[in-house]
Amino acid sequence: MSCAEEGRFHTVDVSSISRGPRRAILRALDGVPIEAFHEPCSAGPAATAIVVAHGFTGSVARPALRRAAGVFARRAGVVTFSFRGHGRSGGRSTVGDREVLDLAAAVEWARSLGYARVVTVGFSMGGSVVLRHAAVQKREGRTEARTDAVAAVSAPARWYYRGTAPMRRLHWVVTRPVGRLVGRYGFRTRIHHRDWDPVPLSPVESVPLIAPTPLLIVHGDSDPYFPLDHPRMLAAAAAGSAELWLEAGMGHAENAADEALLVRLADWLVAA
Repeated sequence: MSCAEEGRFHTVDVSSISRGPRRAILRALDGVPIEAFHEPCSAGPAATAIVVAHGFTGSVARPALRRAAGVFARRAGVVTFSFRGHGRSGGRSTVGDREVLDLAAAVEWARSLGYARVVTVGFSMGGSVVLRHAAVQKREGRTEARTDAVAAVSAPARWYYRGTAPMRRLHWVVTRPVGRLVGRYGFRTRIHHRDWDPVPLSPVESVPLIAPTPLLIVHGDSDPYFPLDHPRMLAAAAAGSAELWLEAGMGHAENAADEALLVRLADWLVAA
């Protein structure tokens, strides 16, 4: 798995569309087709679009993502999409590496819809992707793929973490042939068999590159995948430029985000 040219993003090859609901197939820089859905703000025309990046084994159609999108749509337009290897998108999952290209295509599409501001929020694997995307587009100055604010929920701080039982199971799914079969048929996720080469910029390495773009880090104190040293490490790397929310009783990612938290997230993203 490799993203050797992380900073080069492909302009989406869809025609200009209305602000109403719309499904589209986007194309990432490396040619992988990405399914996406635009949901307009239910309160009327909005200046901001929220692009939502799901967690590993998620998709645009999963109930937890649709629930989050419905809450966000009360405050802003919403673009959801399936990462490569997930849902009806093409390709195979690289578990956070080339997925930055998928997010870039979704951000560019949101901008093509005419929104004045486009912000990103990612859950778990998607959280690591929004951090890397924000860092890369800031470094490369790609205005059409830029994000105006970024929120990472339940994101890891570092790669290859195996300190919890759920993460050890996840690594088995990703790294073993039998595990990848389980991923394909049990979780409907197609996983690439190659190792990362080179290893992509880690989330904690990405965070210092994001400022002055507003950054929010959200994590539950009951997360079974990543303990609290992960969000604290990310916040420390931001050197005071990030806001940190530690949520009492919250588990992991979009499945654990209740409506009250989703409303707060939407409010922060719109106002940031």
